Amino acid sequence: MAVEERGSVGQQRLVGAEGDYDDQQLEASLRPGTLHDFVGQKRVRAQLSLVLEASKLRGRTADHVLLSGPPGLGKTTLAMIIAQELDVPLRISSGPAIQHAGDLAAILSSLTHGEVLFLDEIHRMSRPAEEMLYMAMEDFRVDIVVGKGAGATSIPLDLPPFTLVGATTRAGLLPGPLRDRFGFTGHLEFYSVEELELVLRRSAGLLDLTMTSEAFTEVASRSRGTPRIANRLLRRVRDWALVHGVVRIDARAAGSALDMYEVDARGLDRLDRNVLSALVNKFNGGPVGLSTLAIAVGEETETVETVAEPFLVREGLLGRTPRGRIAMAAAWEHLGLDVPEHAAFKDPALRTALATEPDSEDPSST
Repeated sequence: MAVEERGSVGQQRLVGAEGDYDDQQLEASLRPGTLHDFVGQKRVRAQLSLVLEASKLRGRTADHVLLSGPPGLGKTTLAMIIAQELDVPLRISSGPAIQHAGDLAAILSSLTHGEVLFLDEIHRMSRPAEEMLYMAMEDFRVDIVVGKGAGATSIPLDLPPFTLVGATTRAGLLPGPLRDRFGFTGHLEFYSVEELELVLRRSAGLLDLTMTSEAFTEVASRSRGTPRIANRLLRRVRDWALVHGVVRIDARAAGSALDMYEVDARGLDRLDRNVLSALVNKFNGGPVGLSTLAIAVGEETETVETVAEPFLVREGLLGRTPRGRIAMAAAWEHLGLDVPEHAAFKDPALRTALATEPDSEDPSST
């Protein structure tokens, strides 16, 4: 990832969707092994189940699968489930790790018949490797170039049939020829509170935690629609309960634990609230340029834009316009303030501009 989800103190944000080492360890023990046990993504699960079942009935390798969507929603888990459902080995790599065509050739040439190759963040793969992947996906063949200059020789290498599972958080960066070679594309959506409760109930059972229904709802409502964040918050609630000697975790205990970690009832952390507070209190709701807003909260421009803004925009708390960022009515309400009579979001021109993503801002607004 280009920018890590980190707060102003240099530590990973508790509500950041990107995973760290602790998340990987926890997820390894909590990941479901079958599509039946996978919670949420009902449409994608049904479609993927059909693809896998048809491939088994035909006795052939499954079509290549592309999974897209924000981080933390289960793309890696689904790749593991695909291999498990097909009863074949799984090879895991990532786009950033494949910077040369030779890196990809080494992986492809070592695959066994029917094996599943999972490439995370596939959009970050180098162009030479990407072009080699076209032929490998379509014809199960790659051309290895030996030598340099006029003496270079191309040696064709046949590959055993395999299934590529690509995962990306930015599907728009994938070139058309690569997208077209995937037989199935599934886009993962954010989870509802009810779906996250099911995720948490399953995780709590595996972690041997006793929680009330209200406690599950409390944690789920602060998890920003993301299972990875839900499990991370559950781990913090578990630690709080252990230290305070709480055996049966209720909503009050769960809320107290997450309040201590500065994750509020809507899932906002200190960085999110600082952005909203600066926008409302220092700039009267905007519009204000991104760089000016970043300086006001003491963060890098890229941190505000890629870490804080996506969730604030999705929740209807912040708006992006060509003239700068503006606070929406929900921002004032969340901060416990009255909405001004002449708030920027009430301007008809700015409200129209909210429907489009700004390519750039007016320099005067920065």
